Amino acid sequence: MVTRKTTILLFITSLFLFSVLPSCRASGLVLGKGTLLNKGDKGPEPENEKEFTYIQKGGKGPQLWGKIHPDWGICENGGLQSPIDISNDKVEIVRSLANLKMKYKPTLAAVKNRGHDIMLKWKGDAGSINIDGTEYSLKQCHWHAPAEHTFNGTRHALELHMVHQTSDGKTAVVGVTYKLGKPNKFLKKVVPHITKVGAEEKDVGIVNPGDIKAGTNRYYRYLGSLTVPPCTEGVVWTVLKQVKTVSEDQVKALHDAVQEDSKPNARPTQAQKGRPVKLYTP
Repeated sequence: MVTRKTTILLFITSLFLFSVLPSCRASGLVLGKGTLLNKGDKGPEPENEKEFTYIQKGGKGPQLWGKIHPDWGICENGGLQSPIDISNDKVEIVRSLANLKMKYKPTLAAVKNRGHDIMLKWKGDAGSINIDGTEYSLKQCHWHAPAEHTFNGTRHALELHMVHQTSDGKTAVVGVTYKLGKPNKFLKKVVPHITKVGAEEKDVGIVNPGDIKAGTNRYYRYLGSLTVPPCTEGVVWTVLKQVKTVSEDQVKALHDAVQEDSKPNARPTQAQKGRPVKLYTP
């Protein structure tokens, strides 16, 4: 028998649930399978790195990413996917874009092997980049070998991604490509930690993002996506025109550290689909 007291308790409980659940969804705390966690320090990429690979064997390769989870369908049918081939005949040269406004500063960092790549994560305030008046805070950087973006069909040996985010989850990535040559000074500080790090973060002390030397007054800008599942679109990409150098041993260290199904760990280039790619040059 349902008493009046029981009815009142059920009513109060239902009110509580209806008031709490919407706020949880708005803050990104209620996650479905494969859903992004856009708030906090975990960044815009998936938590389970073993759910996708870079080889077709096993049904988890790049051509099938869109079929692994319902939330990853955009990997297959999206219109703003990255990386792309940046070709001279499709680039719009403009002079209205401002020089890159990077304000980085040294802070504590940690290295982590995510299986499909090596990530350097800043644990404090590492500074930011300003794009069209919006401040994007630097969160982490990671490497892809070989490079993901190509230039007129040419793919270089390595690409570094500097991932930035706003407080409300918008993402901007700076891409730096490298060809084989002299050793990279920034990687000299990271490589010694790579062979010793696993899935757990390993503190590496103070790291200055400015040592990446990403500043340049020539860069490409386009609207794209994350290059790993769930391939979220709306990412502001800034790809430096200058190609820097890296040694063969440094590339090998990054390559050897990742899991077998992520060798190489570069997503194939995606269709541009009429998107404008702007080249800023003074």
